[in-house]
Amino acid sequence: MDLTLRTELAVRGLRAAPPVRRRAGAGPSDDGHFTLRGGCGATLPLAPESPFALDEGGRLTRDGVVVEDAMVEPIERPRFYDLETADGVKYEALARLHGTNVLATTVVQTCIRYTHESTRCRFCTIEESLRAGATTQVKFPEQLAEVAAAAVRLDGVAQMVMTTGTSNGPDRGAKHLARCVRAVKAAVPDLPIQVQIEPPLDLEWIDALHQAGAEAIGIHIESMDPDVRLKWTPGKATVPLSRYWEAWERAVAVFGRNRVSTYLLVGLGEDPDELVADAEALIDRGVYPFVVPYRPLVGSLAHRDGVPAPDPATLLSVTTRVASALATAGMRGADQGAGCAACGACSALGAAGG
Repeated sequence: MDLTLRTELAVRGLRAAPPVRRRAGAGPSDDGHFTLRGGCGATLPLAPESPFALDEGGRLTRDGVVVEDAMVEPIERPRFYDLETADGVKYEALARLHGTNVLATTVVQTCIRYTHESTRCRFCTIEESLRAGATTQVKFPEQLAEVAAAAVRLDGVAQMVMTTGTSNGPDRGAKHLARCVRAVKAAVPDLPIQVQIEPPLDLEWIDALHQAGAEAIGIHIESMDPDVRLKWTPGKATVPLSRYWEAWERAVAVFGRNRVSTYLLVGLGEDPDELVADAEALIDRGVYPFVVPYRPLVGSLAHRDGVPAPDPATLLSVTTRVASALATAGMRGADQGAGCAACGACSALGAAGG
């Protein structure tokens, strides 16, 4: 797909009602899941005001005119969604299909940062899906092992992502993540897993996650600009940037180059040139900067305050430049084995060569 069109879709979304979609929760959501030409996955915002839609023949249209040479096809509902555990918990409430073949779960659906507006990340809706009854607060290791085995067997899932809300403990949630990784690996040993976590107070927890069987790790900062961090992630901003660098460097030493990633959100007010420079600094250290547009998710503080999505032209410029730096460094998201960058559905980086 043309990169300009891909970035426009990532920002403006689509008027559609696909079988696989997600509202609220951790990470990018309020989206539908599709495949694009070539079979790559895309998670596109479901936006009733979007100029893009699918017509009765399934063709992509813009303002009612068919967009030639573009294919956007809804992903079918996975079969594992129709199952439930012996105690009656629906598999869909424990883990979701992302993109074409990724199983994703938030192992603890609460976060110490979410309690008060003064500490909450303004783009986040991690606890909204819990309040809506769409998920459970804690996913137990044996449950995730059961779901993962079914998703692999029935739907060809090829990788798994485990994230968590931040806990009060010094491990910041790593202890439970490690238990979940070990359980899934015991059930499906060949399923690659990425874990996602804030920098733990004791960096040895990064080693423990690798020892548990995780192939990749995401330590997400969203922005490296100090003013943007204070405004958008006030709770996480109490963790200094220097601590993130220590965690990233420890993770690269343990997991390897291009097996560590971090989200960088376009649209939070950071100067685009500085954002690209930050991404290049990460690449130099072996960390993959997963560039994604900010989404004004329903239930988030930013959506409440009317903060719009970024300009598609800005996203296109940043994505193209970061993808070029990744290509020069020989780093591709697809080579990570598991995780958001390996999936790539929420970003246009893969389409740009990253």
